[in-house]
Amino acid sequence: MKSFKTYIPNTITCLNLISGCTAVFFAFNLGLDTGSISPMAWAFIFIGAASVFDFCDGLSARMLHAYSPMGKELDSLSDLVSFGLAPAFLVMNVMREYGAPMWVAAFAIFIAVMGALRLAKFNVDTRQTTSFVGLPIPANAIFWIGTLAWIESHTYPGDAVMIGLILVISLLMVSELKMFSLKFANLAWRDNVRRYVVLAAAVLFVVTEGVSGFAWTIILYILISLFGKKTTVEN
Repeated sequence: MKSFKTYIPNTITCLNLISGCTAVFFAFNLGLDTGSISPMAWAFIFIGAASVFDFCDGLSARMLHAYSPMGKELDSLSDLVSFGLAPAFLVMNVMREYGAPMWVAAFAIFIAVMGALRLAKFNVDTRQTTSFVGLPIPANAIFWIGTLAWIESHTYPGDAVMIGLILVISLLMVSELKMFSLKFANLAWRDNVRRYVVLAAAVLFVVTEGVSGFAWTIILYILISLFGKKTTVEN
């Protein structure tokens, strides 16, 4: 009989999935009366909760030595919902809110499709054990949270700009761009210069720009990966 601890990582992964499904619900109910917190903000919160659970399930699996092939597959399926479908439907329905025709807003589904391809590629790509090839799907979700918050605070940039962003960010997920992991193996400055830069920038952007600062953080992360020192294997 399996030990109780072996079920803990998968339980946390299921919380990721539940959070993602809840975010999808709010994405399709942007006009719902939810009091002082808007449905879009609730969707952001649940995507954020999903990212916390996504981090914790891997951490718990390592701490408890409770890895399993099923857990790996469940993690990918949950990530697709929380970081692929949820932001895709949010983008689609926000575009509709600003008057985009349905066929234009439907371009947002491309986010979920490329997210699925990105996760499938990650699961079979042995190069991505300590670094990434292509934009990680949680970073995709964080970018869209920041972008939609920027639209809510400023203005809708137009259908053409939105389609361009959808194509660029989605294709980055399946690109061959080598991207460093944001996980710290140690706290040494020399080994984590880029991580500290991104972390400090995230704090600065969020303090000055609010939630929309997350989009600028992901843009910086992409630019550092693109123009910074190339590393194929990094702790």
